[in-house]
Amino acid sequence: MNEEIKTGLLVISRHTESEWNLLGKWTGLNDVNLTDKGQKEAEQIGEILKDVQFDVVYTSEQKRTHQTLAGILKGSVHPDVPHHIHGAVNERDYGDLTGKNKWEVQEEIGEEAFKGIRRGWDYPVPGGETLKDVFARVVPFFDTEILPQLKEGKNILLVAHGNSIRALIKHLEDIHEDQIADVEMSFGHVLLYRISADGAVQQKETRKIDIIPPKA
Repeated sequence: MNEEIKTGLLVISRHTESEWNLLGKWTGLNDVNLTDKGQKEAEQIGEILKDVQFDVVYTSEQKRTHQTLAGILKGSVHPDVPHHIHGAVNERDYGDLTGKNKWEVQEEIGEEAFKGIRRGWDYPVPGGETLKDVFARVVPFFDTEILPQLKEGKNILLVAHGNSIRALIKHLEDIHEDQIADVEMSFGHVLLYRISADGAVQQKETRKIDIIPPKA
């Protein structure tokens, strides 16, 4: 009789709507709270994860991921689990662009440069990080801290940011840098990767909530 192969589950959620997301500002490492809408959506994410029991959770240093985690655990009615905070999965540092309105910057610099900053692999940002820089800190952390636990069959929840998640997706799915501009981690989407004992991705599932429309 074949023994069942033990696999771990990596669940990845982006933080929900923050105060600066609502205002269209580049947030980066600035520490802002979730909106009321974001709090409710975090609980909705928890509701679609009720069938998963987590062994450990990881968040960035930014409090919007901590608040999202609290909502997820509340919505999923899961007991508290070991929570580790690590700067390696922090959002991208947007440097001189931090606090500026994205759409006003788009008007100033044009569509091509704007897309390069938002989605490019190694497009420079004054005083900030490229996605390549983010990849260089996220992946070693994942490989040394999280992957060994997944190989042991643990279920791990990571609550992070659009760019730190995009960097990790590139690594997990072996996406070429020329295609990374097409990869986005949308609000309300949750990725579930089944990881085998040898560290390979066996299966990917996407779940999502209905995003609450903004008030008129």
